[in-house]
Amino acid sequence: MAPPTFQWWEKESHRGTPVIVKMENPNYSMVEIEGPSEEDVFLTPNNRNAKGRGKNAKQLTWVLLLKAHKAVGCLTSIGSTTFNLFSAIKRRLHSGRTDSEEDDDGNDDHTQEIHHNDNANENQTVKSRFYSLIKLFLWFSVVLLGFEIAAYFNGWQFESPYLNFQQHFHLPSFEFEGGLFDFVYSRWVFVRVEYLAPPLQFLANACIVLFLIQSVDRLVLCLGCFWIKFKKIKPIPKGEIVLDVESSGGSTDKTDYFPMVLVQIPMCNEKEVYQQSIGAVCNLDWPKSNMLIQVLDDSDDPITQLLIKEEVQKWQQEGAHIVYRHRVLRDGYKAGNLKSAMNCSYVKDYEFVVIFDADFQPNPDFLMKTVPHFKDNDEIALVQARWSFVNKDENLLTRLQYINLSFHFEVEQQVNGIFLNFFGFNGTAGVWRIKALEESGGWLERTTVEDMDIAVRAHLHGWKFVFLNDVECQCELPESYEAYRKQQHRWHSGPMQLFRLCLPDIIRSKISVGKKANMIFLFFLLRKLILPFYSFTLFCIILPMTMFIPEAELPPWVVCYIPATMSFLNILPAPKSFPFIVPYLLFENTMSVTKFNAMISGLFQLGSAYEWVVTKKSGRSSEGDLVSLVEKDPKHIRGVSVPNLDEMEKEEIRQKQQRVSEKKKKHNRIYTKELALAFLLLTASARSLLSAQGIHFYFLLFQGISFLMVGLDLIGEQVE
Repeated sequence: MAPPTFQWWEKESHRGTPVIVKMENPNYSMVEIEGPSEEDVFLTPNNRNAKGRGKNAKQLTWVLLLKAHKAVGCLTSIGSTTFNLFSAIKRRLHSGRTDSEEDDDGNDDHTQEIHHNDNANENQTVKSRFYSLIKLFLWFSVVLLGFEIAAYFNGWQFESPYLNFQQHFHLPSFEFEGGLFDFVYSRWVFVRVEYLAPPLQFLANACIVLFLIQSVDRLVLCLGCFWIKFKKIKPIPKGEIVLDVESSGGSTDKTDYFPMVLVQIPMCNEKEVYQQSIGAVCNLDWPKSNMLIQVLDDSDDPITQLLIKEEVQKWQQEGAHIVYRHRVLRDGYKAGNLKSAMNCSYVKDYEFVVIFDADFQPNPDFLMKTVPHFKDNDEIALVQARWSFVNKDENLLTRLQYINLSFHFEVEQQVNGIFLNFFGFNGTAGVWRIKALEESGGWLERTTVEDMDIAVRAHLHGWKFVFLNDVECQCELPESYEAYRKQQHRWHSGPMQLFRLCLPDIIRSKISVGKKANMIFLFFLLRKLILPFYSFTLFCIILPMTMFIPEAELPPWVVCYIPATMSFLNILPAPKSFPFIVPYLLFENTMSVTKFNAMISGLFQLGSAYEWVVTKKSGRSSEGDLVSLVEKDPKHIRGVSVPNLDEMEKEEIRQKQQRVSEKKKKHNRIYTKELALAFLLLTASARSLLSAQGIHFYFLLFQGISFLMVGLDLIGEQVE
């Protein structure tokens, strides 16, 4: 089209270029319409009234046709996507392994029992009981659905059973003039009104109360975070450290605060990430004479041990103060590893200890930003930094984890750190005062959450914690559902073990009554026990059952409005994740089955409570980052042992092939409990469709699909 003219008095004879709209669907015919002219777009004051209506109608038709074309394209894409989804489901059902089978992945997951007792049979018994309970509800719902469908076609649909039956049930002459089915259905309505609905409604009301209490707690945390942002409250150190290595050659002024710091990197078979973690720690800006790095290797793979030892030797040749330690007796896993390292004779020369897990990559100024908070403040035991994630956009699973962890650090940790000076230690990216560790009893091997254990004991001894929301340390998120599920099981069973062990100590401690109440009712009961209990019970058991026992009701605001509001609050710290708010709500409810199972295991000391599985790492950024740094400017990396690029390329190719094979294995796993719950919810959604309960139907349908995706491990698909 020719460029438009702005001379309003001219009359153009050109009517515009024809536009061809081709519909992708072959059932639609090709339509040719005339495109807009300059007069259609640039209306003059003279012709606005005369031609406005006609031109606007023509433009509207043109836009509507384009919208129709786009809608048809969307429908065809939805069809192809659905077809591909069912094809993937068919393949995985054909070749999949269930979660009840033994894990034969070899070195993919390293498991260690803290207490070496023979509890394999106990684990299988507990798992089978929980799965049997879910299957019982599933078969019960299937039978009732068939019964309700038959009743629907026989006309026995009572919108208000209390009004229709309650006044007649207790009369001895109450009979139906019909067949056997009519009599059986009337008896079933009587049983559910008199015996099933009251206890179910009581349990539903109890869960609603717990749900409201937990929602109020979440709202208070969000208001506290808003107040911190509004007032710009942040921990401020009493001194500032300035270290100019280039000009002073590593020497420092006497007035500067450079205490002796011990850095520990516990790892176990971490061959994907050991290079990047060791390299990042060796590049920390701190006087070498005042820092010692301990690589605490618990690997049982000889090749991995050799690789890590060679990496340590390279950095030793570059002048780094770094040592390699390997335990012969690997009891207690991470807690035992840290405890063994702290028993070294030279530890008494150090004032602080920093812990980094194997996949963590601190920035060079990490110690510069954290250690100054201890200066002239002898009450501080811990300075915790927040986590950032190198693979948060890898797939849908990592995106949803990022939402959850952003709320944990931005809201929970920050608010508790500012207003209470207490929060749960995250196990890594934290600086501890060694004196506080020793006074609190040191690392203990009694639970799978040794980080929370030492934090609770330090708080009971009167120590204070500082959380730095503006200091970040990069790490990885689990990219497969299998790894994420095992991580969540440990994170939710360990706190219940710790609660049973620490409750007498909390009651007898000398801290204030308010701090005791916060630790017992908020830190443990509300956020660690009540949350997984009501999430699983309310949305996975009670809600489906209310579809078959309609006398026990759940209000729509419990099913829809409050969960949506809480999800909105949870996603505020990660505003770019707003498009994933609905999947996040569904996925959090889906994970409730794993969290509930873990909570029960930890609370009653069942066998799986002591299971520790190392979270699988991908090492996605290690080789690429090192190569890019070396190619960019090697002189900017202080003390870096220059890697062999040919060997690194071969290693990268090998790891890529390994990831491809792991990806194939990952997609073959099937999770039976999640699939059983998926069909339970889908059955309940079919029943809600008969009674025309709109909100309940859509929630049950989408939640059932979410459970189905997780049960078939579709949640870890790559996101383009």
